Amino acid sequence: MKPHELQPAPGSNKKSKRKGRGEGSGKGKTAGRGTKGTRARGEVHLFFEGGQMPLARRLPKLKGFTPPNRRVYGAVNVGELEALDAKELGPDELRSAGLVHKKDKFIKILAGGDIGSKVTVRAHAVSEAARAKIEGAGGTVELIDIPTKRKKKNRPVK
Repeated sequence: MKPHELQPAPGSNKKSKRKGRGEGSGKGKTAGRGTKGTRARGEVHLFFEGGQMPLARRLPKLKGFTPPNRRVYGAVNVGELEALDAKELGPDELRSAGLVHKKDKFIKILAGGDIGSKVTVRAHAVSEAARAKIEGAGGTVELIDIPTKRKKKNRPVK
C-alpha cells in the first residue's frame, strides 16, 4: 500500500452539504440564511451585540480586588539569618544584607532552614515555627509595632 492509496473507512466521513446549488438540493437560493439582514449578507463576529456596548467591554478589565490598605511582607527564612554574623538583626541589617527589598515596609520571619547561633531578631511578624527555632537556639524575638491609620472622627455639621 502506498501513501496515495490511503482512504478513510467507508461511511466514516460524511460529504459536506453543498449550499446554494439550486432549489432541488434543499439548500438552494438563500442557502439556509433566511431572507435579508446582516447575517444573510455577510459575517457577524461572535460577540457582536447589535451595536450595544459588548459585554466584554462592559465588564472591568482586571480581575479581583486589591484592598487599599493591604500589608505586604518581605519574607526572610531562619536559615538565611545563620549566614549573617550578627548578634542583633533588625530591618536595617536585613536590608543592608540584601535579604529584604527596599520596597518591603514590613518584614516577616519564616521557618525555612535551621539556626544554631544565639540571635536577637526584630521584625514586624514571625511565624510560630520560626519563633520556636530561634528561641530553641537560645535567641529572642522582638516584634516591632505596626502603626495603624487612625480614622477621622465625624465632625458635627454647623
